[in-house]
Amino acid sequence: MTKATKLLTVLAPDQRRHLMTLAREVSFPEDAPIFEAGGRADRFWVIRSGAVSLTQRVNHLQKVTVASLGSGDLLGWSWLFPPHTWDFGAEAFSQVRAHEFDAAEVLRLCEEDTQLGMALVRGVAEILAHRLELTRGRLMEYAAHHHRSL
Repeated sequence: MTKATKLLTVLAPDQRRHLMTLAREVSFPEDAPIFEAGGRADRFWVIRSGAVSLTQRVNHLQKVTVASLGSGDLLGWSWLFPPHTWDFGAEAFSQVRAHEFDAAEVLRLCEEDTQLGMALVRGVAEILAHRLELTRGRLMEYAAHHHRSL
């Protein structure tokens, strides 16, 4: 299994400082929806404190938590890839504080500083690989449990 990557730690200190000039402090109360699958993905967050659940609908009544995110974790990658819609839903499992980034501003910064852009894309790719493994495992567990209960 791939190891968990924290987005801000893959950036060189000067790249991290440059990116953080675009950060805005936000918070979400416990149980608040942050985004829904299919919604417009125009921002992302780096969690400072609290916990977020990533969810995937398996039918019109049920959703499965496919990942739990915490301090330092990236929340949202769909802003980077067309059609720029969320692949999962996200809910605050507890009170959450985060750095929020506007995708258009970050993409402009990446065009200006291509080394930062490449480091950011590599970091997101590492995170995606890890999350794909986690999601696949959770969905397999769900399917096995659901199959046994039939």
